[in-house]
Amino acid sequence: MTHWIILPIVLPALMAPFIVLAARYHIGIQRIFSVAGVVFLIGLSAALAWQVSDGSVIYYRLSDWAAPFGIVLVGDRLSTLMVLLTSVLALFVLLYAIGSGWDDRGRHFHALFQFQLMGILGAFLTGDLFNLFVFFEVLLIASYGLMIHAGGNDRLKAGVQYVLYNLIGSTLFLFALGSIYAETGTLNMADLAQRVAMIGPEETVGIRVAAVLLLLVFAIKAALVPLHFWLPSSYAEAPAPVAALFAIMTKIGAYAIIRVYTMIFPPDLAVTSNLLETWFMPAALISCAIGAVGVLAARKMDRLVAFSVVGSMGMVMIAIALFTPEGIGAALYYIVHSTLAAGVLFLISDLVRTGRGNVDLTAQIPMAGTFLTAAMFGVGAIAMAGLPPLSGFLGKLLVLQASFEADLVVWVWVVVLASSLVSIVGFSRAGSVVFWKSHGTLPTDPGESVAERPSTLSYAAIGGLFALLAAHTVFAGQVHAYTTAIATDLFSPEAYTSIVLDTPGKLSTPTEDH
Repeated sequence: MTHWIILPIVLPALMAPFIVLAARYHIGIQRIFSVAGVVFLIGLSAALAWQVSDGSVIYYRLSDWAAPFGIVLVGDRLSTLMVLLTSVLALFVLLYAIGSGWDDRGRHFHALFQFQLMGILGAFLTGDLFNLFVFFEVLLIASYGLMIHAGGNDRLKAGVQYVLYNLIGSTLFLFALGSIYAETGTLNMADLAQRVAMIGPEETVGIRVAAVLLLLVFAIKAALVPLHFWLPSSYAEAPAPVAALFAIMTKIGAYAIIRVYTMIFPPDLAVTSNLLETWFMPAALISCAIGAVGVLAARKMDRLVAFSVVGSMGMVMIAIALFTPEGIGAALYYIVHSTLAAGVLFLISDLVRTGRGNVDLTAQIPMAGTFLTAAMFGVGAIAMAGLPPLSGFLGKLLVLQASFEADLVVWVWVVVLASSLVSIVGFSRAGSVVFWKSHGTLPTDPGESVAERPSTLSYAAIGGLFALLAAHTVFAGQVHAYTTAIATDLFSPEAYTSIVLDTPGKLSTPTEDH
């Protein structure tokens, strides 16, 4: 596996221009190469995850420049888990896009999809804060192209709002990087972990400002209240397969918070102590509550799903805000669950749009393929709301269990349980309107307009995501043990830093570019 760690970035980076240059006018060829590329990505991701499953760390020095002077890509159990999750989600989203015909409703869908994967996977694998910024910009540009795919005024308006809001985050990111570099002279995460720890109490102003700015940037990416306003409209107006892929994008913000605030600014670091405790947990609790209220108040199914993403990110942030190995382990388990559940619900909302002609929850319109779509919606709603027996229920139990020692344990339990109840009511209301209270019959005259019936491939793609949710539930014990091991590694980053900086005591050898 000498150079395998860079392949998840290089493969989509090469596949995208190949699709544009060699298969621009042949949608069938685009589909073949795009699916083949994602399948190969899954194999690569699984191999990388297996290689580091024993706790070892692998890294790749571009142009053989040693860290911290050169660019490095780092693979550990956390980053490879996120890469594998992204690759698997991408496959089923891509199959749905092909089955529903979304990929043929605009230009360059598959090329943009590959560039999007390049940005997401690069963000997970980079070991340098500046290159984290670079990959953020790559995925931002690609995601904007995907968001306005197939056109429409509402979609364009939401896309502009999405870009402007994220550009604000990018500007803050640059300010934070400038402050960090001015204080430490490096942006390599492993090197920063050592240098920040040596800053004296009399020189903390600059690094504290940088820590706050970084948290704001990552909170924007994770749609944490009050920085969540961009998400509901953006995700609701995006094409359904794009919104389903976007389910992993908010997790990039959560990943960055976990990585940076356990390695560079850990909770016990005197320089930045008490920065997170003041408002991070309250913001997470409010996010969870706002998401549930949004689910209850939504008048369209796609906005209902978008607000459920806000609520699920609030749940993830509650677990992260505990900043304990138990909390981070619970957060990682719930990240996998919520990514799959959100992807399922965005695709199901498109099935409803296809069958009814719209997703308006105030319109009682009959739809084609009601039984199977209704069954899928019911299971997806159970998963996202956190009802037993699926992994959402187990994930929330893990979060509640991890919160026993927290100062705000009562508030955590109250908000989590109340928001779950409100979400159940919201999903139940939506399901009853769409599937039980429809009036009229579908037209039978060939001359009358009728909504399309979803394709078999569309149902198969959603079924694949349901199979992953089922596996995540059945193997919950093993998955949680793995995520807890990841959390333990994160709170003891010495192995990571020593390997990346090539200092004595390393656990594995670097992979070098010759």
